[in-house]
Amino acid sequence: MPRLLNINNYHYRRGGSDVVYLEHAQLFGDLGWDNAFFSMHHPQNLPTPWSRFFIDELEFGHAYSLPQKLGMAGKVVWSLEAQRKLRALLAEYPADVAHLHCIYHHLSPAILPTLKAAGVAVVMTAHDLKIACPAYKMLNATGVCERCKGGNYLNVVRHRCIKDSAAASAIVAAEAMVHGLLGTYRKHADRIAVPSRFFLEKFVEWGWPRDKFVYIPNYVDASRFEPACEPGAAFLYFGRLAEEKGIATLIRAAAAAKTPLRIVGTGPLDAELRALAASLAAPVEFLGYRTGRELHDLVRAARAVVLPSEWYENAPMSVLESQALGKPVIGADIGGIPELVEHGHTGWIFPSRDTGALAAALREVAGTPDARLAEIGRAARQHVEAHFSRDRYVAAMQALYASLGVRNPSAHLEAAGHAH
Repeated sequence: MPRLLNINNYHYRRGGSDVVYLEHAQLFGDLGWDNAFFSMHHPQNLPTPWSRFFIDELEFGHAYSLPQKLGMAGKVVWSLEAQRKLRALLAEYPADVAHLHCIYHHLSPAILPTLKAAGVAVVMTAHDLKIACPAYKMLNATGVCERCKGGNYLNVVRHRCIKDSAAASAIVAAEAMVHGLLGTYRKHADRIAVPSRFFLEKFVEWGWPRDKFVYIPNYVDASRFEPACEPGAAFLYFGRLAEEKGIATLIRAAAAAKTPLRIVGTGPLDAELRALAASLAAPVEFLGYRTGRELHDLVRAARAVVLPSEWYENAPMSVLESQALGKPVIGADIGGIPELVEHGHTGWIFPSRDTGALAAALREVAGTPDARLAEIGRAARQHVEAHFSRDRYVAAMQALYASLGVRNPSAHLEAAGHAH
């Protein structure tokens, strides 16, 4: 049976990319693949026998001495520990393919040449823009930023793109320069899977060869989402309360349109957004952190879900999950969002950062007959089932692995049968 080595900084459900890492392994395990894991020690990690190969915990928010900080800076750029422990794992588990998710700053890109030296096919999913932009997001305090296009990574330090820290930004700029000069990703990653066509085109625009990438969209297991297409009265935002999410624009639009809005989530702008809503007397209700069935119930009760992003979103799961629950989405025309929302059929698209346009969209949807909104909700559900299914994701990933010479288990069984 083929051996899949799953690689990610964290071995628990910390964020969206970590969920993809764990669920991808589960999907292929269910198909008969053999799984191993390489990650970093962390108190919240899920138990796994492979943890004996994990690297020591490296968390930048912790208190460290100056020598420790210097050692950490070196590990960010090139982790000898990760290389050593990965070699030990590969000696015991000769993987056929390694699938990398988020590896930066902890495991480090140094693991890519280690994998290639061991003859392992290397696939990476681009959950962010890190292989082009040292700061992941093409975003800083001034908004969307592409100043590093062309390789001038000193912009990262000049604009303090990492946590508004000159030191942290300098380390990350050095990391980008080193791996740019060495061609670490370009030489050693066989293929990079991208969940949005927008990301693929952006990488090509920044000078990457198109044939390095394969478009494989995220999936939703629609069978786990019970839809309710009948619309409620209030609009809903759910997600992180951060600057780039455009929630201030949404609150101003809701105040102008006089449409009820519920906001679910926590984040650094929590207090600031509450104060803004109060100052505008906006019809906004803050519901804090919700998850699981409670969150699904809030989505089902909504008139529509709004994603007012002001940065290059990749392929937000919140859109696909809302559609699976039978809800139209009002999305900003930025990043990969327009690929997921068909204007007038499964939802609405408006110009990012445009308060007036978003207010007009809210008024339009508020005034749309319930029967028509239910029809759009049903179309959204059908859209997810047709284009973003688990089966399509698995087939695309299997085809990608096969293109690198790694056959799926049924092919192995067929070959064994022919041999007999």
